Amino acid sequence: MSVKRIFDIFSALILLILLAIPCAIIALMIKLTSAGPVFYVSDRVGKGNRIFGMYKFRTMKTDTPAVATHLMERPEDYLTSIGDFLRKTSIDEIPQLINIIEGDMSFVGPRPALFNQDDLVGLRTEKGIHELAPGLTGWAQINGRDDLPIPVKVEFDYYYMKHRSMSFDMKILLLTLFKVARKEGVSH
Repeated sequence: MSVKRIFDIFSALILLILLAIPCAIIALMIKLTSAGPVFYVSDRVGKGNRIFGMYKFRTMKTDTPAVATHLMERPEDYLTSIGDFLRKTSIDEIPQLINIIEGDMSFVGPRPALFNQDDLVGLRTEKGIHELAPGLTGWAQINGRDDLPIPVKVEFDYYYMKHRSMSFDMKILLLTLFKVARKEGVSH
């Protein structure tokens, strides 16, 4: 088992324990403010282009089309009453700690593509990026997040692949904390 994998498991377990009560409160808020399940499971492309279910706190109404939010004409029409807050604070991403423990994700890596993002999957496959475990955060996320066009995002993912190390991962995690605190790069 690699140092990165040990770090991922240990850190995710600690965070899940520390966040258990806040997560229970968030789950209760979701149930009280909208019909449907607490969690949303999104089909995502993982390591080796294998599809896995990525967990999120549900931020959209249950009748929302299964397309990337940026492709919707008026995504705000589908948000639940607390969905916007959960997304802008990235709280909706906390359940991905389970994906990290299960081994489908890592703390740092390219963000997992939606199952139908053929352009992103194709470019990543061409460059060998698809062989990396997807991450809760990544080099592309701290350099633009939702604002980046797909070819630019892939170049950041490629740079990460070529320069990855535990020290680079720690830098990305630290910069992610600053970006999330300032709500930078979140457009939907």
